[in-house]
Amino acid sequence: MNYKFRNEKSWVYILTNRNNTVLYTGVTSNLQKRIYEHKIKIYEGFAAKYNCDKLVYVQEFTEINQAIEYEKKIKGGNRARKEKLINNQNPDWNDLSEDMILG
Repeated sequence: MNYKFRNEKSWVYILTNRNNTVLYTGVTSNLQKRIYEHKIKIYEGFAAKYNCDKLVYVQEFTEINQAIEYEKKIKGGNRARKEKLINNQNPDWNDLSEDMILG
């Protein structure tokens, strides 16, 4: 499927909760805004319900279509596969959004 903003930079990200027990995978064309929305729980849904607001993995793409396909691939995988992605990029599971200026 082709989306309107296919040449726009986009990101696939994984969030977790404080205890790293729940994982949420998402895609966005505005990472800073979207992570802020997760932190203030602007939308009801899975991430808000399970307090997933800690950014532990992010992958940048130059086209939204690529990001959407990658998000589907991650979501189709099991937890061990997601943990491997996180551990390769962020072995201490630090909140990567702390380096962003949010708000």
